[in-house]
Amino acid sequence: MIWVAILGLCLLFAGIPVAFALGLAGMLGVWLAGIPMSVTATRLFTGVDSFVFLAVPFYILAAEIMSQGGITARLISIASAATRWLRGGTAFANIGTSVLFAGISGSAVADAAALGRVFTDEMPKEGYSREYSAAVTVASSIIGPIIPPSGLAIIMAAVTGLSVIDLFLAGILPGLLMAASCAVVVAIGAIRGTVPKPRPMAPTRDGALRMLVEAVAVVTLPIIIIGGMIAGIYTATEGGGVAVAYAIFLSVVVFRAMTLEGLWLSFLRAARTSATIYLLVAAATILSYALNLLGIASWVTAAAGLFEGNPIAFLFAVAGLMLVLGTFLDIGAAILIFAPLLMPVVYDLGIDPMQASMVIMLTLAMGLVTPPVGVVLFVVMRVGRVGMFPLIRALVPFLLAQLAAIALICLIPGISSLLPTLLN
Repeated sequence: MIWVAILGLCLLFAGIPVAFALGLAGMLGVWLAGIPMSVTATRLFTGVDSFVFLAVPFYILAAEIMSQGGITARLISIASAATRWLRGGTAFANIGTSVLFAGISGSAVADAAALGRVFTDEMPKEGYSREYSAAVTVASSIIGPIIPPSGLAIIMAAVTGLSVIDLFLAGILPGLLMAASCAVVVAIGAIRGTVPKPRPMAPTRDGALRMLVEAVAVVTLPIIIIGGMIAGIYTATEGGGVAVAYAIFLSVVVFRAMTLEGLWLSFLRAARTSATIYLLVAAATILSYALNLLGIASWVTAAAGLFEGNPIAFLFAVAGLMLVLGTFLDIGAAILIFAPLLMPVVYDLGIDPMQASMVIMLTLAMGLVTPPVGVVLFVVMRVGRVGMFPLIRALVPFLLAQLAAIALICLIPGISSLLPTLLN
């Protein structure tokens, strides 16, 4: 098993694409276990042979269409109108836009790419430093994979057998708590006078009415998805199809901001992204199979015995492990490999699976903003033209606040389980 881990890490640090690194490491494990290599071909297909995974392309396509259809500018206008009267209002608007955008894209990278260029250019005009502007964007983008519709929740459901709708609902309060932790940092800066006063702009009556209508239209998308699933009208996969149809309707008919060429481009981008995810899932399945053959489950069970009767300590240990893994391992791959191993222990210790799932997802999402993998960090550095170390210095208070939020989620199960319990 050690050789499998060494090969996987060496390939990752050598710059080999994650899917190929995981697949090759898994093939080594299968070979070491004495199993015919032909089994890996079967495992590649069985890894993605899940009805739940059919939802992934739909939600990716809906997000692409909404992003291409002029939704980003409307979200920024909506959030800015609500917060510009506050000191630090544009920073609050940045966080609020991320919350709204999360309900559409479900992706931290999409959030950072779409919002990073706008806010890192506009906030400095009001007196914010470019590093602070980028830091707010980076920190708030973590919300993207948590608030539904969430691609990570779909992957988590597929590998653990949990309900997609329960995981969607479980992500709402933790996602809002992460946003609130960022807002607290901005509020402290406002109280101390270290963030600038806003430059309020009063919209005309017609402009305010149009903005209100657009806000209702955009926010309706996640409501339609979650509401229909709760009511039992459609499954998560079918809800993805509904999301695509509604996204096309808004972008093409209501806002008239997308051409047929733009729609075709959205389909192409969604196809590429979906193919990448499926390849990653298939490769991670081989590695997970190999690790099970080599006895990793017994290792996990033995380690879990140290936390017998102390589930909170186990959750903090899991959070620490996921924080480390998230710094160099793709978040989807980490869930595919480790979630199925940890969930039996979660049940044995009497931990709410929704709580454990949120802890795993949130702490892995933190890896998106930390080097060496830190995809979101590098995206914002590029679009915002900010150096790594100045950005990290500005980011530290936000990360500490978000770690405190994760600690609360570890301590209070109701943050994750309240909505699934109430609405099911």
